[in-house]
Amino acid sequence: MPRDLPAPTIVNPLRQLSLEQLRRRTSMKWRTYPEDVLPLWVAEMDVPLAEPVVQAVRDAVALGDTGYPHGTAYAEALADFAGKRWGWDGLAVERTAIVPDVMLGIVEMLKLVSGPGAPVVVNSPVYPPFYQFVGNMDRQVVEAPLGADGRIDLRILEDAFARVVKGAARPAYLLCSPHNPTGTVHSAEELAQVAALAERYGVRIVADEIHAPLVAADATFVPYLSVPGGESGLSLMSASKGWNLAGLKAAVAVAGPDAADDLARLPEEVGHGPSHVGVLAHTAALRDGGAWLDALLAGLDDNRRLLAGLLAESLPAVRYEPAEATFLAWLDCRALGLGDDPAAVFLERGRVALNSGIPFGTGGAGFARLNLATSPELITEAVRRMAAALR
Repeated sequence: MPRDLPAPTIVNPLRQLSLEQLRRRTSMKWRTYPEDVLPLWVAEMDVPLAEPVVQAVRDAVALGDTGYPHGTAYAEALADFAGKRWGWDGLAVERTAIVPDVMLGIVEMLKLVSGPGAPVVVNSPVYPPFYQFVGNMDRQVVEAPLGADGRIDLRILEDAFARVVKGAARPAYLLCSPHNPTGTVHSAEELAQVAALAERYGVRIVADEIHAPLVAADATFVPYLSVPGGESGLSLMSASKGWNLAGLKAAVAVAGPDAADDLARLPEEVGHGPSHVGVLAHTAALRDGGAWLDALLAGLDDNRRLLAGLLAESLPAVRYEPAEATFLAWLDCRALGLGDDPAAVFLERGRVALNSGIPFGTGGAGFARLNLATSPELITEAVRRMAAALR
């Protein structure tokens, strides 16, 4: 059932930083393009950090606590968060491991459950690093495109599974949940059907659940490992996206009961890769950053409604459905007649940086991805510039 978000007790984080303050940042979002470009692309949020995270980092630095990560505090905080937010008490700390980040964790999980050269099924359009990381680890990406409604098409997925099991060395399926770029939240029924298909065809599932904390008030996130048949799955979770901690590297790999032996084969040195300060920051976010997250979620709901209204008024040919999760907007620009890469046109003519849909794979041509995790003022200015670019 959809949950009611509590009334935020913290000021909307998306309204706290000015454009001048943001341009002082030195991260990828703000330094890739010239200063006349408004960057609404890569998945960084224009927010100050939650105070519990700031305090955890300050305390570590003041103490010189900048060594190697240790212990299970991160997994314990995640398990408690999962119980409170998702009603899931099945995240067993003894079946977890810390990993450097979600994508590197995915690579390690795929090494555990698939063979060299094995096919890895993905639902396109999907997060571009799925193609890059899987390809670079000697695995073959096989697309099972989403349906026209942006949801997993079980017929297409089954066809992909049937093809990859023929002579394959332990094929796998890399599930994106919630889905990036569409923001779709998979239902419990859908995930159970996916699990049943995987069991039938002998395909192992690794789930990227990095956007799980970022679910709108009218939707409910369902952990893949919680559904019937998910017991043999492996999941990657992190506080990274929910609290804007991409630069403080840390994530948690979680195994279902039947995948515990697989996770136990994870090389010990993988656990040395996360930042210890990152682990402390992520732990603080999950444990004490709930009020900040609630304020962010309310702000994102406002921004989704704002964008829908602005597009309807200024760019009515752009099709946009406010997503159930993530802070990303997937814009169907095909009716604008801008070709396969409308983001390139908006950048050149409007000085707005969006993500091109092309690297997201089949189904991405003619689309652009816009980052909603910014102030209402910058979203308004971005749409104004985009509309002006077409005149």
